[in-house]
Amino acid sequence: MLTYPMTIAGLERALPICPLHDTLAIGAFVIFGDPELTTASADALLKIAPEYDYIITAEAKGIPLAHEMARLAGNQKYFIARKKAKAYMTGVFEVTVQSITTAGEQKLFLDKADADLMKGKKILIVDDVISTGESLRAVEELVKAAGGIICGKMAILAEGDAQIRDDILYLEKLPLFHPDGTILEGTLH
Repeated sequence: MLTYPMTIAGLERALPICPLHDTLAIGAFVIFGDPELTTASADALLKIAPEYDYIITAEAKGIPLAHEMARLAGNQKYFIARKKAKAYMTGVFEVTVQSITTAGEQKLFLDKADADLMKGKKILIVDDVISTGESLRAVEELVKAAGGIICGKMAILAEGDAQIRDDILYLEKLPLFHPDGTILEGTLH
């Protein structure tokens, strides 16, 4: 399997290169099952984070990061934009999202009880990777619908064109690839 070597939060990792279709592949970054990388990344992001009241992330890969950031910051409450409305939700805010790594349209949901806590508060949006920005946009819509104030957007990695955005903070740049593992020209800014 082809891999792309990276240093992330001071740790060496080899990301598997996974073809999405005939002309595009991504470096698969998965923090699930890697507590060392999750903790190091959470700590590094907290060092550059703006002042915030709560963290929110989209389900699922951002959950360990949000959890660890909240734990390191003193066991603060954090929120998860869920992929499905759950029976325990007291009311639901909903937005639609199209992700680069998930086929088809998805929806994200936020519990009204969480939305009530966000109202008028500074909300920091975090994720593992920002690529097209669609998941980020959907979470932003949820926060705004809840009356929260977005104070920052952060990720461990910025992939492709996300690297040139001036509205996000991130730790490292991740290029896009040709299916043969070579870097797609212009995707490492």
